[in-house]
Formats: sequence, C-alpha cells, structure tokens
Amino acid sequence: MSKEYHQTKFSPPPGAADLLLIRHGRTEAARPGVSFPMKDGHGDPALHPEGEEQALAVAARLEREPLSAIYVTNLRRTHQTAAPLAERLGLEPRVEADLREIHLGEWDGGLYRIKAAENAPEFQRAFARQEWGEIPGAETTAILHARVRAGLLRIAAAHPDERVAVVVHAGVVGAALAIASGSQPFAFNKVANGSISRIVIHGDRMIVQGFNDISHLS
Repeated sequence: MSKEYHQTKFSPPPGAADLLLIRHGRTEAARPGVSFPMKDGHGDPALHPEGEEQALAVAARLEREPLSAIYVTNLRRTHQTAAPLAERLGLEPRVEADLREIHLGEWDGGLYRIKAAENAPEFQRAFARQEWGEIPGAETTAILHARVRAGLLRIAAAHPDERVAVVVHAGVVGAALAIASGSQPFAFNKVANGSISRIVIHGDRMIVQGFNDISHLS
C-alpha cells in the first residue's frame, strides 16, 4: 500500500501570536451640529444598545477560547465592547493606543458619517485614491498603516504562542488586513460592528486567517 498524504489544517508557526481583531459594537448616532465627546482628538461615542448586545454576543462566542490577553484602544467604545468578555475570562484589558481609529481631522466627532452619507467630494476622493489624507486635517493612509503595524507587532512580540483578543475600529481592521495581505489600502474597509477577523504574526510576517466573521450575531 502506498503512503498517503492528506490535506493539513493550519496551525500558527512556533513563536507566532494569534490575534483576533474584533470591531467594537455599534455606537450612538451622529447628529448635525452636535459633536461626540472628544478624546485625544478623536470622537469618542458610547455604544448604542444594539452595540451592547453585540458585545455580549462576542463574549459568548469567545469565552471558551484560550485567550491570554484582551487589548483595547484609548476610546471608550472598545472598552465597552471588551467588558463582557473580560468579565467572563477574568482578564483586565490592556490599552494599545496605536490601534485607535483613524484621525479624521475636521471631520472627527461624528461629521465624517454625515459627509459620507452626503457623498461629499472629499469623501469621494478619499475612496477613489485610497487616501485618508483627502479629508481635511486627517492623517494619511501611510501614517495610519505605520502606527497600526507598530501596534500589532508590539502585541505579537508580547504574546508568542498565545491567542489574544484585540478590540479595535473599522479603519484599523481594514489597515491590518491590508498590511497583512499586501492588498490595496482600502480593500478590507467594510467590516461589520461586532465582527471578528484573524491574523497570525510571526516575526515581521503576517498571515490572514479570517475576515469579518459575524456568525455569532443575529
């Protein structure tokens, strides 16, 4: 009988970190003429009640995962999303500020949503050129990608052979997957609230293992 060779399942390389990137839950609505509270130059809305339900669904999905740590950003929607999972696992979330949301300059505080809904010319140019810097006062795509990469690598270096949850923002998930895959910068920008994406980091190498999983959400 000849030797058989079967397909194999993926497993992270020895020493790699396995990162579950969770987009925070849905937040409160933006309203014309009313800014969200600001934190370090960023809009800092709280979770909407639907976002709180999404946070509970994330916790139920991941409570049996062998998570060594939970990371959040300096913005409260990530803390609120992480809270149910942190409570179930008895983990204290750690802050990685470099994974905060895109700095949207003059459009931060909620105005970005309004301009996007209006399909403003600056918004059209940003997506056509895949350049956040087209928005007045916003950081550039290159600056965003540089800090997201730095934040991811710091987390990975601290957690060899471990799986961690990282609660972040849509723009950060998009940047992370673009960096890991070598795709166009905006290829992964459409990601659902409460979704889970996955990258494995081994040294400087990043491996995409999942994107925008919402099977735990109703």
